[in-house]
Amino acid sequence: MTNPTTDPRRARELADAVVARVLARAGTAVDEGETRTTSSDGEQLDRAERAALRRVSGLSTELTDVTEVEYRQLRLEKVVLAGLWTSGPGEDAENSLRELAALAETAGSQVLDGVLQRRSHPDPGTYLGAGKAAELADVVQSTGADTVIVDADLAPSQRRGLEDIVRVKVIDRTALILDIFAQHAKSREGKAQVELAQLEYLLPRLRGWGESMSRQAGGRVAGGAGIGSRGPGETKIELDRRRIRTRMAKLRREIAAMAPARAAQRSGRRRNAVPSVAIAGYTNAGKSSLLNRLTGAGVLVENALFATLDPTVRRAVTPDGRGYTIADTVGFVRSLPTQLVEAFRSTLEEVGDADLLLHVVDVAHPDPEGQVAAVRAVLAEIDGAQDIPELLVLNKADRADPDVVARMRRREPRSVVVSAFTGAGVDDLREQVAALLPRPQVEIDVVVPYQRGDLVHRAHTEGEIDTEEHTADGTALRARVSAELAAELRQAAV
Repeated sequence: MTNPTTDPRRARELADAVVARVLARAGTAVDEGETRTTSSDGEQLDRAERAALRRVSGLSTELTDVTEVEYRQLRLEKVVLAGLWTSGPGEDAENSLRELAALAETAGSQVLDGVLQRRSHPDPGTYLGAGKAAELADVVQSTGADTVIVDADLAPSQRRGLEDIVRVKVIDRTALILDIFAQHAKSREGKAQVELAQLEYLLPRLRGWGESMSRQAGGRVAGGAGIGSRGPGETKIELDRRRIRTRMAKLRREIAAMAPARAAQRSGRRRNAVPSVAIAGYTNAGKSSLLNRLTGAGVLVENALFATLDPTVRRAVTPDGRGYTIADTVGFVRSLPTQLVEAFRSTLEEVGDADLLLHVVDVAHPDPEGQVAAVRAVLAEIDGAQDIPELLVLNKADRADPDVVARMRRREPRSVVVSAFTGAGVDDLREQVAALLPRPQVEIDVVVPYQRGDLVHRAHTEGEIDTEEHTADGTALRARVSAELAAELRQAAV
């Protein structure tokens, strides 16, 4: 019997079937339909503003000045996807191409078609190979596409080789993700982080076009005159590289200058013994919806990848009355560009300094185990994240297959099943968060004067009250609090 992995015709048929299913939008990385919101999500004013910027025609995808990465709405109008199926089951290739389609649509493009090549390793010259690249050029011409998006990180030579064949702009997965980040960043720190990542990506990919990129020395050199002044001088590509490096150094200084403010906020929470929870997970897993459900924060919720870039920190209360902070962080994705991990390291410190990590998983996704593995791979690069207790939150249970939910619960014993949309399981989640958060250790038995009601309030919000009684001299408290608050209470006691 013919092996489908070695028979070229059978491999091509399987690849075409994968592309057909992706274009049919069955079970894609972004759910079908409109964004689902509830009353806990607030008015969602930012989403209308963001949607108004979609699919703007006529915008260039080239930088006009490398000293400034444009925070503009780069729009990839009509795109064709291209990917390789090198090993493993066809479902893996299908899920990866689905995710690429979802990323492309999040960036504002229209996916017209796609090609998938079955081969053991990428071609060093064109990534796909000469035959498949020629087929891709025919697809681009027949569909009228203006961009090809490749489901991989291309070497500069591969991108040039493929562009020479298809005759339209070719971008890779990393460039696509960087563009989405550039669209969605709003804070000063977020914009600086994205620009730094873009420049790190751009630096080794600058491309020159012959003598038009060469800048000769000044004076009368063009006429062949001037002893000691002949020579090539600094070419334009060298000048561009120097300007990029200068800009990158400035951005690193700016980001480093912003870090102390975030660190001061975290140290203030630690000083007041306020426990902290960080929400992390795959992009579009429902992290912002869960934050809204737990706190009523009203942060942006959108059925798109990387809707959240700037971290949001809100206050919440456990069922037994203890206060804690909960932070929403940027989502992760398979093969997250290393430039982004490095650029967003200061933001991801919210995860490293947390007392509890809520790892949100879209259990209705075709490959939830792959999402978990991708997120944990990124968390392994964050200092201190490995030592934080993790609670897996299996979200979107209202849309999930019960068999998949049962399989995930067997695989991950410390997990809770919820639906941020319907609210199912959220009360159980709150109980588990309360059980896993650190508890104050110092026991006190004091009478606090009535004029120091601020300390009594802190004991309620930061500690655990056993008994409270109002006496003639003040408020008699028996409680467990932090060592710092215990010292203040004893100093103020009657």
